[in-house]
Amino acid sequence: MSSASSRKTPPRVGDGPVFRRVLIGIVLILGALLILAPLIVIGVEAFREGVGVYLATLKDPDTRHAIMLTVITALIAVPLNTAFGVAAAWAITKFDFWGKRLLLVITEIPFSVSPIVAGVSYLFVYGLQGIFGPLLDAYDVKILFALPGIVLASMFVTAPFVARELIPLMQAQGRDLEEAATSLGASGWRTFFSVTLPNVKWALLYGVVLCNARVMGEFGAVSIVSGNIRGQTNTLPLHIELLYHDYQAAGAFASASVLAVIAVFTIIAKVALERQGAGRRSKLANPSNAANGATP
Repeated sequence: MSSASSRKTPPRVGDGPVFRRVLIGIVLILGALLILAPLIVIGVEAFREGVGVYLATLKDPDTRHAIMLTVITALIAVPLNTAFGVAAAWAITKFDFWGKRLLLVITEIPFSVSPIVAGVSYLFVYGLQGIFGPLLDAYDVKILFALPGIVLASMFVTAPFVARELIPLMQAQGRDLEEAATSLGASGWRTFFSVTLPNVKWALLYGVVLCNARVMGEFGAVSIVSGNIRGQTNTLPLHIELLYHDYQAAGAFASASVLAVIAVFTIIAKVALERQGAGRRSKLANPSNAANGATP
């Protein structure tokens, strides 16, 4: 036996049982303090004054309006951002054109810009002193301090979520399937709905879930463009802040519990979609196993 083969492999970082236990313990403690503890506090404080106060807070007209406005914003912003994300990912991964890198950079901009900065920029574009402000005012079109401004701000901060989930997957899949479908006479739309979309559906749903969660929880950009008008332009996060500043802690925690429940369901949906996507990838990686399983 040669000296090279008899030489022991150097230990990797983390091979020691003590190191692993300490590292796992640190992660669990930090996770409990930073993530789990706030959720527990929200649940305890929301019901501290009883179920009656909790339900009364949720039945309050301002709270119901804030919840409804948040839902309406999500119903508008999420589908639009989904369409944008799919179109951007399809263009970037399936076609070669001038400005491809620029499109990719533009898609990533909302991750680099503070939501507050985004909200202020909308003031300089659609405000009365902005670029389009006088024209909009002349035709009595209201963007800021109304639903359109809230939707635009929410769309800006969540624009990359769907595209970021689709682009790496579609790049890994390549163009072979689409080119084969096209060579067989399939149109562009037929190729998309029959070939491209089924192969990215789990990543697409995953991006939609993350986009929806961020839209419902967005605070910074929306706080600038909405005007914080109680009962009119307050989304649920803004309403929680107003309740807290009005020393209505029970109402603030009750309203916050709604967002906490949404967060929990988002995590559950995220884990489920990740498992579905992992199972899909394993089947594609082992086509012989999939064929054997499909054989009667």
